[in-house]
Amino acid sequence: MHRSHKEPPLARTLVALVAASFAPLHHALAQSAPAGGESARLAPVMVTAERRVEDIKDVPSAISTLGGEGLDVINSGGQDIRMLSGRVPSLNIESSFGRAFPRFYVRGLGNTDFDLNASQPVSLVFDDVVQENPILKGFPVFDLERIEVLRGPQGTLFGRNAPAGVVKFESARPSQKPGGYFSATAGSENSLNLEGAWNLPLSGVLAARVSLQTQHRGDWVTNTNGGPTSSLEGFDDNAARVQLLWQPRKEFSALLNVHGRHLEGSARLFRANIIQPGTNDLVAGFDEKKIAIDGINSQKLTGSGASLRLRWQLDGLTLHSITGFEHVSSFSRGDIDGSAGPYTFNFATAVPGTVPFPSESADGLPRHQQLTQELRLESNDKGPLNWLAGVYVFDERITVDSFDYATLNGNAQDGYAVQHQKNRAGALFGSVNYAVSERLKLRGGLRYTDDRKDYDAQRFVSPIGGGATGLITTNPRAKDTSWDLSGTYAVSPDANVYARVATGFRAPSIQGRLLFGDEVTVAGKEKVLSYEAGVKADLFDKRARVAFSVFQYTVKNQQLTAVGGDANFNRLINAEKTVGRGAELDLQAYLSDNLLVGLGASLNDTKIHDPNLSVQPCGLSGCTVLDPPNAARPGTVFIDGNPLPQAPKTVLTLTARYGIPTASGGEWFVYTDWSYRSKINFFLYESVEYTGKSLLEGGLRLGYLWGGGKYEAAVFARNITNQIRTVGGIDFNNLTGFINEPRFVGAQFKAMF
Repeated sequence: MHRSHKEPPLARTLVALVAASFAPLHHALAQSAPAGGESARLAPVMVTAERRVEDIKDVPSAISTLGGEGLDVINSGGQDIRMLSGRVPSLNIESSFGRAFPRFYVRGLGNTDFDLNASQPVSLVFDDVVQENPILKGFPVFDLERIEVLRGPQGTLFGRNAPAGVVKFESARPSQKPGGYFSATAGSENSLNLEGAWNLPLSGVLAARVSLQTQHRGDWVTNTNGGPTSSLEGFDDNAARVQLLWQPRKEFSALLNVHGRHLEGSARLFRANIIQPGTNDLVAGFDEKKIAIDGINSQKLTGSGASLRLRWQLDGLTLHSITGFEHVSSFSRGDIDGSAGPYTFNFATAVPGTVPFPSESADGLPRHQQLTQELRLESNDKGPLNWLAGVYVFDERITVDSFDYATLNGNAQDGYAVQHQKNRAGALFGSVNYAVSERLKLRGGLRYTDDRKDYDAQRFVSPIGGGATGLITTNPRAKDTSWDLSGTYAVSPDANVYARVATGFRAPSIQGRLLFGDEVTVAGKEKVLSYEAGVKADLFDKRARVAFSVFQYTVKNQQLTAVGGDANFNRLINAEKTVGRGAELDLQAYLSDNLLVGLGASLNDTKIHDPNLSVQPCGLSGCTVLDPPNAARPGTVFIDGNPLPQAPKTVLTLTARYGIPTASGGEWFVYTDWSYRSKINFFLYESVEYTGKSLLEGGLRLGYLWGGGKYEAAVFARNITNQIRTVGGIDFNNLTGFINEPRFVGAQFKAMF
């Protein structure tokens, strides 16, 4: 039955909800005494979410951070950046490319598009430089000071393509203090992960930091069909970062960052007919260590980049210059039908469990270049008024190759298309902070952006007899003014309440995968308006810290990707409106001097509102579609009222660390971490088979620290219950799915120098 929704806006009740939530919190603060001893305290968390160094409690928006031991624990299994998924409220990360192309979702907003020129509404910023292309966003996680997850529109200070939020990485910087660390991990499937960093004071004004990581995993999936790729899922992923800090005087510093990555391994494994028809269960007897395919599987990526950050301390002002350069090339080839046949080639009688036709393809990024420049001037007056203003320029040029291969003809290439895109953007921005009183502080910001893309695409060889095309071009352009307003009120020295209203936008996107169609689609710019309110407090004499927020947002003209379906063709579309609302909780507390716990929780309710929007559902896979058909467009179904894809309603994360000091000054410890997300839709339409089950993954770590905390030895397991779920699917051929990482066990030694 077609659905309609007429909920009253949540924005009118935000302040009332926060006030109600704060009342019992304030009562607990006044009435409860700290548990246990008095020595354990939570250290302040400093962030740069507003482009200034501030205590996280004073920033009027929802922010979570990851760093230190907690980040080291979830990174110990040699996973890629997807390990961060579900580790903070409202964050989901997935990929149909494996380690090379992560897709980020915050508060349900993301993009399932897998094209190499796809844009995302979650921006990733690494050391103050935006990583625009999705391939750049997979850079390995190592030697970091912290990760900041900024939820909600960040259009003022971080610019376009951040209407959902920003994931911000800060590398550990060079210093004049010599030393570093080394970590070695060995584990399942012949895995070996080595990581280390070293500070090198070169003179009184010059220091360097060298950071290295190498990750290896052996192939652990056997192709029971034999060749042409007999074993899969292994990889070698190497990365390095060298930083040079020159500070000849207190008023000036220059930080040079040069980094690179080289990855070789398996592309994402698509597994044919692993979903039981009529359910979203895995088929009986499913074995994650076996697959039968007749296509070639490979993946290779090489990237490099550099940035130069200059800072001048002037009289009452600070000037920043941030120059960034990024380059990456990649090639990923896979067996998309996920099988070795037999192929029926009888499309009229295709049923679940059969494989109608072979599909083997590849995507390449042979050319990529990104240049960015930001100049930012900020006041550092101690008075009530402070401000910052800046200018930003972005230039990106890419070439995308699309290939198809004849699996039954020796895997020979039988299709080729190419895309070229130039993206140039410029922005002027500024923000003002004003302290009305010691307790009340107001902030506001404004950003004007002009974004333009010059695009062309052409098919040279068609795998289905469609012939070559001429050159197809398009040149979308968008101008936008984003803004935000917020206020913070200090209820007490340890507790703040805040409210924020903000806008953001995503520039037009282009999709032109011409191998199986002749159409280039353009999605116009999307615009988001978000309301948020919350409370942040230190409790029980800083033995606990809590942050709670409620929010509502409306996305107008949201860009969506109609993936695959009966036509086996991707199209960009715009939905009239999408509404999201929810709540988020971050809590850390010492329950005793030896027991530290952390809890994160989020509720996200997203709904597409467009009574006229319909898409093609699954093709020959024969899935059970739950949406009503559109009689005016046979073969399509309405998606009005559906949740956004890859947008779980509930995300929960729990960590606990218990330490047992020894008489010799060491410490035995146990650390456990758990992450849960509720069910998800893989696509815009709803179906039984392509609804991913809820997923619960847990980790356990047992170890010993000695030498004043300088040395650590530990054994650990990731996904200790070995819960296996489909986390994505391919819907145009058969009931194809791909799965999460199975259980991983290992041992780690870490030394600080």
